[in-house]
Amino acid sequence: MRLSRYFLPTLKEAPSDAQIVSHQLMLRAGLIKQEAAGIYAWLPLGLRVLRKIEQIVREEQVRAGAVELLMPTLQLADLWRESGRYDAYGPEMLRITDRHERELLYGPTNEEMITDIFRGYVKSYKALPLNLFHIQWKFRDERRPRFGVMRGREFLMKDAYSFDIDEAAARKSYNRMFVAYLNTFARMGLKAVPMRADTGPIGGDLSHEFIVLADTGESAVFCDRKLVEMPVPGGDVDWDDLQSIVDQRTALYAATEEMHDAAAFESQTPEGDRLSARGIEVGHIFYFGTKYSAPMKAKVAGPDGRDTEVHMGSYGVGVSRLLGAIIEAGHDEAGIIWPDAVAPFDVVVINLRVGDEAVCAACEAAVARLEAAGKDVLYDDTDERPGGKFATADLIGIPWQLTIGPKGLADGVVELKRRATGEKVSVPLDEAMARLTA
Repeated sequence: MRLSRYFLPTLKEAPSDAQIVSHQLMLRAGLIKQEAAGIYAWLPLGLRVLRKIEQIVREEQVRAGAVELLMPTLQLADLWRESGRYDAYGPEMLRITDRHERELLYGPTNEEMITDIFRGYVKSYKALPLNLFHIQWKFRDERRPRFGVMRGREFLMKDAYSFDIDEAAARKSYNRMFVAYLNTFARMGLKAVPMRADTGPIGGDLSHEFIVLADTGESAVFCDRKLVEMPVPGGDVDWDDLQSIVDQRTALYAATEEMHDAAAFESQTPEGDRLSARGIEVGHIFYFGTKYSAPMKAKVAGPDGRDTEVHMGSYGVGVSRLLGAIIEAGHDEAGIIWPDAVAPFDVVVINLRVGDEAVCAACEAAVARLEAAGKDVLYDDTDERPGGKFATADLIGIPWQLTIGPKGLADGVVELKRRATGEKVSVPLDEAMARLTA
């Protein structure tokens, strides 16, 4: 992609109302544009990152056995009345009436709709366990939207819903999502700690939030330091027997601010392992039994032939919120530092003298070789001054910068910079290609 033909509206200064680093950098780097309070347009660079995050989430859901579908953003109010949540949910729900006076709502979550889909088609326990997920835009009319995509009103979310014959089977489904989330966030370069959490308006009696530790996190968290150091389970686990992995993590103290018990923290955690930090919620999982299946009559015929209310759980990942969390966890004074897996481009090739035949030819050849190797390449062929090009490359956080100029070419070298460390080396172009395509 040639930068001269791309749409990348960067800013030298962040708007004064951008309070946290991720919001400031997302605006400055041209990832988003605010259209209204808590509502953003996703510009090309931001959309590329969003899609990469979305794909990682999708792949790990499928690996854990979930099946993807897509539900509409608008839902019938009558479904929510069946569950008893329509009036109870509160003013965060955006209620709508269409031209036929039907009451609708812009979905903040999908427990009712997925239960309706399930009860319409699944009649036997032999179809269980079943986990259905989608990645869809949601809307919650926050009283005070702030912190950019961290607490917006419209947001992209992965929500999955499990259906099982009884509580024992449902807890196995819960464990699958627990482990899938650990793997998901690790692939994005994040260390997420599962913490016992309040179930809130979703309901139920078992819930964990997955918290990314960051100095600028939205709330205080308390946990055993060993949780942060534990290795990721990985995708080659025995998906039918995950209890030991879950037990290992839930046996150690970890709690969000609203669930924190200072006395329990001190008694359960050695002083040297007590970690008090700030955290950002990036995922939330719930087991809530028959909270929705009972009032909505979602039943299957059990092994004995009797109708049985299914046990359910729901599992959310804030896909758009993850951009903010990743930036909060990875940035410096110059800009964003993207992990390789979610970066909008793998390499930015910087042409230091546009119009110079040899330099342009070398840049074009480098771009062609990188793209042939499957790399996403941004080619800075603009007539901006070198200092401005370097500043833009650092701001947008592309993992590798390959700089080609007349002086280097005369000496037979190009400059290769790793954004995360700032390390620069001058090497022959072939060696730079080998490093970038290894």
